[in-house]
Amino acid sequence: QVQLLESGGGSVQTGGSLTLSCVVSKPAYSGYSMGWFRQALGEERKWVACISLHNRASVQGSVNGRFTISQDNAKNTLYLQMNSLQPDDTAMYYCAAAAPVWPCERGSYTYWGRGTQVTVSS
Repeated sequence: QVQLLESGGGSVQTGGSLTLSCVVSKPAYSGYSMGWFRQALGEERKWVACISLHNRASVQGSVNGRFTISQDNAKNTLYLQMNSLQPDDTAMYYCAAAAPVWPCERGSYTYWGRGTQVTVSS
């Protein structure tokens, strides 16, 4: 059983930065591709970034160069560093886990956290 707990969301002004964290509780020696998704009000959930079991990262085009995904396997924690935030980045951000796969954006994300809200004001 995998449990995911996000934190780090908040309210910032345009151009600000936030770092989201996701603590992963999982069986020992199990590995997953990890991803960040976001869902704006009234819209579908969309993939933002993901990272493979072997630390290969992939980032969606609209946030490439502003968002960085990383993970600390020793701490079982996934991160999303978000810089130059824009109002369009306002959404609930979710952490998710999938069986190891590359490209990781094609993974079947089975486990999900409850999300953390990011609000960017102009």
